[in-house]
Amino acid sequence: MNRVGSGVRDRRTEPEAQLQALHEADEGRPPRLTVIVPTRNEAENVPILLARLGPLLAPLDAELLVVDDSDDGTPGVLARVAAAAPITVRLLHRPPHARAGGLGGAVLLGTAHARGAWVLVMDADLQHPPAAAATLARIAMRHDVDVVIGTRYAGNGSPGGLDGALRTATSSWATRLVKGMFPRRLATVSDPMSGLFAFRRAAVRLDRMNPTGFKVLLELLVRHPGARVAEVAYDMAPRHDGRSKASLREGVTFLRHLARLRGRRLVGQIRRSPRTHVERLRELGRMIAFGMVGLSGMVVNTAVLWFCYEPARMHHLIGAALATQVSTSWNFLLIDSLIYRRNRHGSFAARAARFFLLNNALLLLRLPVLQALVWAGVGILVANAVTLVALFLVRFLVNDRVIYTAVDKARRDPVRLLVAGASEAPSTPSRRRYQYLKYRYDVAGVVTIGSQIMLPELEFFRAQWVPDSEVDIAVRVSDIGGRGPQRRAAMTQYADQSVLRYEEQLGRWGANFRIQLGPPIEIQVGPLLAHSPHVVYTNIIEALLRFVMVARGHMLLHSACVTLDGVGVMLSALTDTGKTATVLRLLRDHGGLFLSDDMTIVRPDGVATCFPKPLTISAHTLRAVQAQDLTPAEWRRLQLQSRLHSKGGRSLALTLSRFNLPIMGINAVTQLLIPPPKYSVDRLVPCRIGTTTRVEELFVIERGKPDITELDAAETLDRMIDNTDDAYGFPPFRYLAPSITIDGQGYVQLRARERDILAGFLSHVRSRVVVSDNFGWADDIPRLLREERAGRGAAVVPAQPWPSWSGDLTVAGGPA
Repeated sequence: MNRVGSGVRDRRTEPEAQLQALHEADEGRPPRLTVIVPTRNEAENVPILLARLGPLLAPLDAELLVVDDSDDGTPGVLARVAAAAPITVRLLHRPPHARAGGLGGAVLLGTAHARGAWVLVMDADLQHPPAAAATLARIAMRHDVDVVIGTRYAGNGSPGGLDGALRTATSSWATRLVKGMFPRRLATVSDPMSGLFAFRRAAVRLDRMNPTGFKVLLELLVRHPGARVAEVAYDMAPRHDGRSKASLREGVTFLRHLARLRGRRLVGQIRRSPRTHVERLRELGRMIAFGMVGLSGMVVNTAVLWFCYEPARMHHLIGAALATQVSTSWNFLLIDSLIYRRNRHGSFAARAARFFLLNNALLLLRLPVLQALVWAGVGILVANAVTLVALFLVRFLVNDRVIYTAVDKARRDPVRLLVAGASEAPSTPSRRRYQYLKYRYDVAGVVTIGSQIMLPELEFFRAQWVPDSEVDIAVRVSDIGGRGPQRRAAMTQYADQSVLRYEEQLGRWGANFRIQLGPPIEIQVGPLLAHSPHVVYTNIIEALLRFVMVARGHMLLHSACVTLDGVGVMLSALTDTGKTATVLRLLRDHGGLFLSDDMTIVRPDGVATCFPKPLTISAHTLRAVQAQDLTPAEWRRLQLQSRLHSKGGRSLALTLSRFNLPIMGINAVTQLLIPPPKYSVDRLVPCRIGTTTRVEELFVIERGKPDITELDAAETLDRMIDNTDDAYGFPPFRYLAPSITIDGQGYVQLRARERDILAGFLSHVRSRVVVSDNFGWADDIPRLLREERAGRGAAVVPAQPWPSWSGDLTVAGGPA
């Protein structure tokens, strides 16, 4: 291979030498993107390719790296036209004796010399349109994925550029063959043999790669099963000039490559067969042990049920529920300490919460069957034993593969992400629906929302005076999704319409939605989601509200905010640390004004605006709740609700979301059957609600050995961003957010602006970390404030209690 310093100047013209020298030039900051174009006798196509591709790549901070295997004048042609290109052009020329691996070897060599964090691979014959390649690159660098594939077989993509019906049929059948041979690893990929693709360089290990022939992408996907994949639909164009490199020889090479990939997998499995066999035996052993513990638990369950039914004279369903709690405790202690003592992940409390959640969910399934058996004349104890045995396998599999299994980092993302450039095909509604927005909200005078379903989280901002036609975000119920089921959930972005569409596996019965990015932003949700407004708000609306706020100079910060003795105090923590309980105790024991518990609207000038959503009561928050207004029935429901909707339930849901399940639909049904325990703050503790305050003190609360430390500005900024992102971890935020564009600002720009807003806000605030091992933050924080105010003798001005707002918001001590 000719390279800089190889001493082969006599074989090259001076322009060629200058062009080749660029590939090792040190130009300071590396580009974000390297576009690799393998060439072989493409002298006619290179000038046109560079003329079309260069202007499209220039705004992307890209370089073009040509890996040339030509025997014609391609290097010389490239050298002549590269001088006028608006991007850096580099060349690696491989002489005939150094062309191992064909196109795959060329791509591998180019990747080794790429300077960009992202690498895009495309052909030089213009069958991969430069505009499609540039679009794919933009999408790749915007989304949180590892590989982005240009697909001809999904969305509005087309393989029309293939030469004739024979090549079209060959490509289609080859794709089916490949997907059939690797059904799991290629489950979310429609075009695994595409030649147009991009990948994050840090996510690909070159030492795993050994591509032969044209199918580099196939090798990459098979060798990296944990890579996060997205697809971009494009129309394959006809070849501009020259001859196709496809031939019978290349076909044979492809089949050998496929056999080698599959063979190595099989050989690897054979080599691991003793270990795999032992693992299967171990799994069988765990199942037997699990069954033995289950039998002992059945004895306990039967004994408790007999006692409740006979001596205590309770109803048999109540007895079965109580017996389940006792036997679940028995089973968990034995299973956790004996069977899975080496496979335990997370805390004891988290494992117990998931274990109890599973068994109580199965209890809800058992009780109707138990009642039906009783009506059929089966004895209570026998019927109970039958329902327990019937669900044994389900209990074991969920425990063995979910609760007591570490996260499989190599699992392919279950949601298929597709970007289609062409227009969305219109769907036919099953029935006519009205368009009137019954509920309207004015969120702090910044964003207005209209909805056909009531949004409890926004009820504080109800503003029926907002005209239906002037809302910033409109939420309507519609028929979204195909009529039949599909294999997996899919997020589709229609770029030319600014439309985002999410569909789950159950067709129109799934938790589907469609977003038309405005203005105004139009959200359509399917009937299932319409019956679960909490999921609609949390999973869809709040994600959009966050970025609309940013576009208007505000940030929706995951934090709590109160005033204590006139001092604006903000609390931040990871989800389910104890923030809500701390806020309730602060208000109950020390008075003050409540502004927010979960999200706070902040501005760069240090002002925080209230966002008083209903409080979600988790298990540990019950200690801080002493509300006399709750009825006995509400207290009883709260015991179950607080556990289901706490960290244990959330972690189980996040674990299940990694599998190919309609997780958003499951979440919606769960919320429908067992609503989250949400209460207005003034129903839980006596308090008043404030409008705005100038925050002076920020406390990041954590669990652990008691300690108090100062935070510098940079560390505080990173922690607050991380804590906010933690609140948006549930699907489909990670698929939805990178596709959002608000007022012409894309996701990357919005995130950067959000960071700037937060940095401005934090510049007015003192930040500290308060660590406690006994939920003592509600005692530590007031003590710190009293000591400092006493030492400084600082006068404070009370924050503005809530009356109403019109026009500008008021701030403690003066206008906002």
